[in-house]
Amino acid sequence: MAKNEDGKIGVVAGLVRSAFLVNAVYAEASRERGLTPQQGQLLCVLMAQPYGMGELGTMLGLAKSSMTGLVDRTVRNGLVRREPDPRDTRAVRVALTPRGQDVAEEFYAETCRRIDRLPDGLSAAERETLACLLGRVVLDNEVPVVFMEQA
Repeated sequence: MAKNEDGKIGVVAGLVRSAFLVNAVYAEASRERGLTPQQGQLLCVLMAQPYGMGELGTMLGLAKSSMTGLVDRTVRNGLVRREPDPRDTRAVRVALTPRGQDVAEEFYAETCRRIDRLPDGLSAAERETLACLLGRVVLDNEVPVVFMEQA
């Protein structure tokens, strides 16, 4: 029952397969820049502002040890830096370096370009409907802003 006779698939299969499709775009765009998909996601999140490690772990769905490893590797690549948190002297925030900002902007633009092409078979009205429905699902489920709205 993965596919109906009219060519439509169910909501669950559609959302899961869409997630795989977007993850494949992340993986390809990341690989081309010498990043892991998780590093690409981290850079996109940090484009908006620096975040604390706990906030980042929550946003990216990573345990503390995994978040620390991800940040450590990305620091070694010169893309992010740890800086003191002005609100809590015991904590640190993670911020993009100038090189990280450049890589993040390039990665973000390329990822947007590729994802924007995924629904090329839809009319303008269908794309608008898709955007509205996905927006409602995201907002109803309080998904954190892990990818900025394209300008």
